Formats: sequence, C-alpha cells, structure tokens
Amino acid sequence: MTVLELRELLKHYHVGDGQPIRAVDGVSMRVASGEFVALYGPSGSGKSTLIKLIAGALRPDRGTVCVNDRDIFTLSGAELDEYRLKQLGIIGSPHSLIAGATALKNASLRLISMRGRAKKEATEPLLIRLGLENRMKHRTEQLSLGERQRVVIARALVTNPSLVLADEPTGNLDQKLTEDILSLLRELCAERNATVLLVTHDTHAASIADRVFELRDGRLKSYEPADTAYTLPGRET
Repeated sequence: MTVLELRELLKHYHVGDGQPIRAVDGVSMRVASGEFVALYGPSGSGKSTLIKLIAGALRPDRGTVCVNDRDIFTLSGAELDEYRLKQLGIIGSPHSLIAGATALKNASLRLISMRGRAKKEATEPLLIRLGLENRMKHRTEQLSLGERQRVVIARALVTNPSLVLADEPTGNLDQKLTEDILSLLRELCAERNATVLLVTHDTHAASIADRVFELRDGRLKSYEPADTAYTLPGRET
C-alpha cells in the first residue's frame, strides 16, 4: 500500500525580475506503508520546501501530494487541520519544545481532544519506551539535548500517525546521539507501521534508510550513501 505519493510536484519562487528559484522542480515519489525513506540534500536544495508541501503548509504551482490515496490540496481547511493532527507527525528540532513545560506536557500537546488523565495514559508509555521514565516531570530546560529530541519524537508519534516527516531530527546532535535517536525512531516507527520520510544533509543519518534519494536544485534522483556511513545495531549493510 502506498502511503505517500508525489506526482510531478513543482514549486518555484519568483524574486524580482531574475530567474525563478526552482525549489521543487517536478518531483515524483512513492513511499509504501512502513517504509523508511531518506531524502538527502545540502542546504538550499529544496528539502524544506518539499516538507512544507507535504505538510500542506505551502500549495504547489503544479502537481499533487497524495497521502493515503487522498490529494491533500482537495481537502477543506478543517480536513487539512485533521490531516496534520491525526495522519501526520513532524519531528523537528528540540527548539520547538515549550520552555517551562514538562516532558509529559510537551509530548501530549497534540492530544487536544483528550482530558488530563487520558492524555497522561496515552503519552506515558511512549515516553517510557523512549527511555524517559524518570524524566517525565522535568521541564524542558532540565533535559539534555538528546532527551529533548526524544520528547519531540514522542510528540510526533503520540497520535499514531501513518506518515512521519523527520526534518533534520539529529542536526544538532553528535554522532553517538544521532545513532541512538535514529535507532529508536526506526524501531518505534516499525512497531507502529508508520511510514517515515527522513530529511537530512547528513550521509550518516541517510544510511539507515531502506531507500535514499538525493534532492539537488529541486530535482530528485537516486543516491547511494558514501562509505563513511554507519550501521545501526541489528542492521547489515
């Protein structure tokens, strides 16, 4: 089953009288249920624009974004909000956490339809699975960078989304923390049969994926990670 399908997606920016910036230039891609796909590219390659298009935060100039066989740009405003809340999980940087809020509160923010006890019961097992059993009542500023990133992962997965967009989730972490976080992310998403699109400029991070694509100057092509890539525990190259 195909969870994410991009069809000839195009988004250009026009600045002054110069040539348009071809941020996304005819991108087509299919990602199956439960698949872990990496999108590798340097800064300015169009990765952020593509993520915004898949999240419905930008409208394309042409082409479609289909998630679970629905073109998201045919949805009403309310349906698009529901798509972002229930079908989509976005993992960004730890800077998105609320200062002064506990790990438990940060992780449960997307459970807007639940009351306090229900939120806690839905969120605690996920935080425990992420190794934060003894850190749930700690505020953001009391957590290490790696712990904060795990809270961000919990917040994205707490609604059991079918599609997870991981936007440079380890960009500020060292290699050891990167390995730990990506290993956990892959395990959790496999357990939940969640489809993952990992966006990264790091060849090490890209190497954990089932498939890797490169986005350069808005165009998509196949990519093979360099021989500097590492292998996560339990995976063979």
